[in-house]
Amino acid sequence: MTEPPSRNPEKASAKTQQKRPELRVRPTAPILPPSNIQGSALMVVISIMAFLACLTLGGVSMVRSTAASWESQISREITIQIKPDDNLDMEKALTQARDLALTFVGTKSGQIVDEAATARLLEPWLGPGLDLKDLPVPRLVIITIDENNPPDFDSMRALLKESIPQATLDDHRTWVDRLVSMAHTTVMIGTGILLLVFTAMVLTVVFATRGALSGNRHVVEVLHFVGAESSFVATEFQKHFLKISLKGSAIGSALAALFFATAGFWQSRTLATPETDQATALFGTFSVGVLGYAGIFATMIVIALLTTFTARLTVMRTIYEIDTLRSDPTRTDGIGS
Repeated sequence: MTEPPSRNPEKASAKTQQKRPELRVRPTAPILPPSNIQGSALMVVISIMAFLACLTLGGVSMVRSTAASWESQISREITIQIKPDDNLDMEKALTQARDLALTFVGTKSGQIVDEAATARLLEPWLGPGLDLKDLPVPRLVIITIDENNPPDFDSMRALLKESIPQATLDDHRTWVDRLVSMAHTTVMIGTGILLLVFTAMVLTVVFATRGALSGNRHVVEVLHFVGAESSFVATEFQKHFLKISLKGSAIGSALAALFFATAGFWQSRTLATPETDQATALFGTFSVGVLGYAGIFATMIVIALLTTFTARLTVMRTIYEIDTLRSDPTRTDGIGS
């Protein structure tokens, strides 16, 4: 006789559990879509603002370094100018002025600017082939000084005036003061432009966040209805705008860094040309250096964080207004449906 099938409930339950399909958790989707027209437009705006901010930062850095270079070069030298006179032996007077200046503590060396060098200095205005004997052109003596221990300019000026009445001493302090004032003014202007760019970006993010909330108001209200906390909704919006701001600021900062790198490469390839010489004289070298690129990267991070923080504050305030309107439907100063 055949045995009846086993009716052990434990074995039957084990077989049933083995045949059941495994449950798979459906991946959750973000509250806001990853990409939409509003997000793309905001990313373009942030890219433009990041580019302008980094361009301003690099420009201010270039002007400051150029002004510092001018100040350093000027503060290392003083100039003695001797005007021609009928009863004056110019070459002897130049040598005497140089020797008198070098007797002071704080002077390093002296150089007499010869006639050929003087003619080259005047060539852009008076043309080539200039004969200095036909013109009453002053002659110069350049004295190199110790920046950390400069000489007594007043005593040197008085001694030169007593020994050579036609000689005048220029210690360039007026030019140094003007350069310092120009550098400070440029920094203030650049800082003002950066503040304007950041302010415009904050306002743009505020309106963009409000627009995103207005378009997804039903999502926010459903989340509130099922018990989602305000911090959760704000965090989701914050993540969304952080991704947008990081992409936009990275694109703008990369374009600014590429601009400076391209300008520096072009400048190095076109040396000794009138256009490059004029640009170098006005703006210095188009190279922001390691610190400049670090500043561009820091500006990118600041823009991204500022955008994210602004979006979070805007979301929290908007949710507060929604809660206030739900608690008191008679109010009309909340967000409209």
